[in-house]
Amino acid sequence: MRVLVVGSGGREHAIVWKLAQSPDVKEIYCAPGNPGIAQLATCLPIGVTDIVELADFAEKMKVDLTVVGPELPLTLGLVDELSKRRLLAFGPNKLAAELEGSKVFSKAFMRKYDIPTPEAEVCTTRAEAENAVKTLGLPCVFKADGLAAGKGVVIVRDEADRDKALKLFFGERVFGSAGDRVLIERCISGDEVSFMVLCDGERALPLATAKDYKRVFDGDRGPNTGGMGGHSPSVFVDAATAREILIDIVNPTLRGMAEEGRPFRGVLYVGLMLENGMKPYVLEYNVRFGDPETQCMLIRMEDDLLPYLLGSARGKFEEGAKPAWKKEAGAAVVLSAEGYPGPFERGKPIEGIEDATAEDGVFVFHAGTAKSADGKLVTAGGRVLVVAARARGLSGALALAVRGAEKIRFDGKHFRRDMGTKAMEILRERTGSGLS
Repeated sequence: MRVLVVGSGGREHAIVWKLAQSPDVKEIYCAPGNPGIAQLATCLPIGVTDIVELADFAEKMKVDLTVVGPELPLTLGLVDELSKRRLLAFGPNKLAAELEGSKVFSKAFMRKYDIPTPEAEVCTTRAEAENAVKTLGLPCVFKADGLAAGKGVVIVRDEADRDKALKLFFGERVFGSAGDRVLIERCISGDEVSFMVLCDGERALPLATAKDYKRVFDGDRGPNTGGMGGHSPSVFVDAATAREILIDIVNPTLRGMAEEGRPFRGVLYVGLMLENGMKPYVLEYNVRFGDPETQCMLIRMEDDLLPYLLGSARGKFEEGAKPAWKKEAGAAVVLSAEGYPGPFERGKPIEGIEDATAEDGVFVFHAGTAKSADGKLVTAGGRVLVVAARARGLSGALALAVRGAEKIRFDGKHFRRDMGTKAMEILRERTGSGLS
């Protein structure tokens, strides 16, 4: 089969890496790809928002399956354009992708179908926002309605935070049109987890659990990012909680989307808060694989990924389909540019990737890299590389990922070293060890 993967980040590199292992995949294209992906696939100079050009290429080359990585082309209708041409695509259509494309839509949807989620108010002016904060109380959360690359969320803990958030959203308008409407939500405390399932419009196949870490600095300090690392399994979600999430959240979501005339195919990523470590509440929906959760999850996948993507795209999983996972744990550490998620410099030479991957169980996925005029690998994004590691226990996987991260060199390199601390405490309480 010929497969086209759309995207250029670490998530797409991991997807290409996994698909390249399938005996049924003969050729992989990636648009636009990156230097790491180029070692496994033919990269194309087509941007992820060039919907017609992507569809033209898939049609011309008789691509058997297009896998859409990022959320933006999904919300712009890439799957719809491919479907019009009778081309198979993995991912939701434009209507279904609104679950992520609009937080206001998803909040109204959850209320309608009794899906547990924190109470919230929709605001379009500063005055409305001030009243919403008074009504909901502190702490609360400000969320841009539209897509903001994972950075459109600000936690407001006190009056000083409130004033800063009001200025960001309604004064400086840092999120542009994505912040035309702002969701102000009651803040609940607990453990935040990622729960991803593959969907064919009716059925959901749970993927391995994962947890990501969004704050830029150790100790969960600093601003939110697109994700600074993660691990799989999440540890926070046990079998009973996973069943509860499926019964009370995932299945009602699929039924509700079907009733709304928006049947959901692709990856449904539910961002959850386990209040007091127990009851799950939906904080957000994403309509694609998480990043960097995908990297630490796919290195654990025992099965061929292709049949699951095809089943989802065709609207019917094979009978008895159930992904199998290696017993080892997976971890991922993001190497970011100095200054990220704020302004950062590009073009810094990168060295040491071969040293990192020389150790068994270490994988390096490119996220924001490029080739310079003289052919050297350089930084080209805020999140530059993702070092993933697989080992017998979670403690081993986390330590191995950090060791790999230490071997890679570029000016201004930053990464977190503390991920999984609480997860390890939970594992020690459960088993007396760091094994998962």
